[in-house]
Amino acid sequence: TLPKQPVFYSKQIVRMLVVSSDTYPATRVDVTVLFGEQLAARGHKIDWILQSERHCEKSFVTEWGGGRVWVGATDLGDSLFHRIRKHVLGILHDLTVFSRLRTGDYELIEVKDKFISGLFAALAARWYGKRFVYWLSYPFPEEYLFRALDPAERYARLYRVRGLVFGYILYKWLLPRADHVFVQSEQMRRDVAAKGISIEKMTAVPMGIQADKIVGEVEVRPRSVIPAGERCFLYLGSLGKVRHMEFLVRVLAKVREWAPDVKLYLVGKGNDSSDEQVLVDEARKLDVLSAVVFTGQLPQLEALKYVQDADVCVSPLFPTPVFNVASPTKLVEYFAVGKAVVANDHPEQRLMIEQSGGGYCVPYHEEAFAAAIIRLLEAPDTARVMGQRGRQYVLENRSYVKIADRVERILVDVVAGMKR
Repeated sequence: TLPKQPVFYSKQIVRMLVVSSDTYPATRVDVTVLFGEQLAARGHKIDWILQSERHCEKSFVTEWGGGRVWVGATDLGDSLFHRIRKHVLGILHDLTVFSRLRTGDYELIEVKDKFISGLFAALAARWYGKRFVYWLSYPFPEEYLFRALDPAERYARLYRVRGLVFGYILYKWLLPRADHVFVQSEQMRRDVAAKGISIEKMTAVPMGIQADKIVGEVEVRPRSVIPAGERCFLYLGSLGKVRHMEFLVRVLAKVREWAPDVKLYLVGKGNDSSDEQVLVDEARKLDVLSAVVFTGQLPQLEALKYVQDADVCVSPLFPTPVFNVASPTKLVEYFAVGKAVVANDHPEQRLMIEQSGGGYCVPYHEEAFAAAIIRLLEAPDTARVMGQRGRQYVLENRSYVKIADRVERILVDVVAGMKR
């Protein structure tokens, strides 16, 4: 059963300006669906300050999601100079927050995953008497410090400086001064609270699904993109080195000791070609390269066709404090199309699997993953039942209709507190 259409929490319309690290055009569903569709459809007025994703020499204004978007220029060069220039252009563009708040009829400003620009936005909010909300979707300062420890990292020193500076700005300045803070998961909420931020003013908003568009893709049908009769397991998501996806290549080698015909599908891409080369080298070393299928980055509905065709879906999250607070989109999408999942023991994944019964939660170990995959390949009826349980769980708990209800309630309350 699909979630009902939105029931407005309040007749009050929130007028807000968002400064986000997301680029234009936005692609993440927590922006395009939650804000651009759900909240906009409820009448809330949302304008954006974003940097262009594509080559752009001059800033411009466009319309999106019922509001305006001020799109800033960018530099897509790969050298250190060009990367720094890109960040400088982004900061200069974000400085327009002062003029936007001065001339716009906003009640609230939200900053998402910005640090230096977040300081400007917080100052502008105080200067013009607006509510200030921060949205932290990922522990970026911790990731920068983690990457700085990698001896192969090209800009290790730069990452260390960014991690220390951004961590100080975030936890000592931005979050203490925010009227409310949205975080990605309950684990992140606890971790941020441990740094001295009031847990009462934080709300966890995990990743969800656009149920009305995905459900139509999950009816029982013959395979459409994976050959009929081919046994396989699948990973959907980033192949970046920081995620250590060579782990799955080693899992494949273990599974093929039991069933030499099983293949691994990797649906996604890395940050650059060297990320995938690491996987190719590992597969060649283990003599399983012919059993690894790289699809590249695909549109969501096209990617979900591969997910639906797969026998088993996997969600390995490398066990670090950075990923420990994640809310994996892939797990929600696997469940949404009725697939049984093998995932490692991780706060959000363990919670979802325990509550849904939609798969196996195992230690982050090649043998454990391989054994769970084999169990599901040997018992397709069990896998089908697990997939049905997972699907029902996300429809009831992780649709963006319901997530929008919660976010809307918080935003309305924050603005109402300003007017008291």
